[in-house]
Amino acid sequence: MNATQITAFQANGGMSPSITASVLTSLVFAALLLWGAWAIRTAYSGWAEQRLNQRQFMGVVIRFIAMYLALTFVLLS
Repeated sequence: MNATQITAFQANGGMSPSITASVLTSLVFAALLLWGAWAIRTAYSGWAEQRLNQRQFMGVVIRFIAMYLALTFVLLS
């Protein structure tokens, strides 16, 4: 963005583009962590009640970790 665009963004949005990007990135990570906690807790409940086997439970955990690492690489690089 050039200086005119940044000034217009700050005048209309009330904050700089870098702060907006940080807030949006934080919201994405917060939503991902909440979803991950819910998914892992639900999978653990299923595993504890023997509706899921250990392999399925670990699949949920590994998928969450992979998604978290991928988003970290994409959004923070």
